[in-house]
Amino acid sequence: MEIKHQIALVTGANRGLGKRFVTELLERGAARVYAAARKPESVDVPGAVPLRLDVTDDASVEAAAAVAGDVTLLINNAGVATLSSFIGSDLANARQEMEVNFWGSLRMVRAFAPILDLNGGGAILNVLSQSSFRAFGFADTYGAAKAAAWQLTNGVRLELAGQRTQVTGLAMALVDTDMSAWAKSEPGWSLADPADVVRAALDGVEAGALEVYGDEMTREWRARLGEPTESLYPQAIGVPTGQR
Repeated sequence: MEIKHQIALVTGANRGLGKRFVTELLERGAARVYAAARKPESVDVPGAVPLRLDVTDDASVEAAAAVAGDVTLLINNAGVATLSSFIGSDLANARQEMEVNFWGSLRMVRAFAPILDLNGGGAILNVLSQSSFRAFGFADTYGAAKAAAWQLTNGVRLELAGQRTQVTGLAMALVDTDMSAWAKSEPGWSLADPADVVRAALDGVEAGALEVYGDEMTREWRARLGEPTESLYPQAIGVPTGQR
């Protein structure tokens, strides 16, 4: 897919990575870019078409699909991270992450797949994470939701192949956006430039890539998935068991 002349919709488009997607799409000559957000008045990219959308609400998604029936490229970018652990954190946080990161993307895919079909097939880009296939021992409820979104991406790719819809997954580590602001004060964490990640993602879409990696660390970790689990998580080896 060549981005020029395409009609795109970006979820979570009012800030961070989503806003950068909108800007880059317009710079590449997209004919129209729907910048979807719960508060469309917060969209401030010149040339974008603000669109009210809450990916957790069925009626909102259906209303957006009714307005944006000309879309040829869907970018599922909307996401939330609560930095919660599996044990000890409020279970509501994990539910929220799953609702937005997985169910929200699924709602959008189900609503827009028929539209893409009518418009010639088009493409879908799902914004995932290195956490989709890597555990860190903290904030892994987010990773679980992104892992579900990774499986969604792989499965939908097969289901929509018959209508010639290209499905691409974007995985990356921390990006310099509001969502990752916590990492700026933590030693040892580096944050990627959103512009670099978005350029890589859209280059991948144009090249027909099935997966795109926004940074070298993610690429290297993805390549290691065939290793034994003990090799990936050596810190879990030799943990003493409790005494009876």
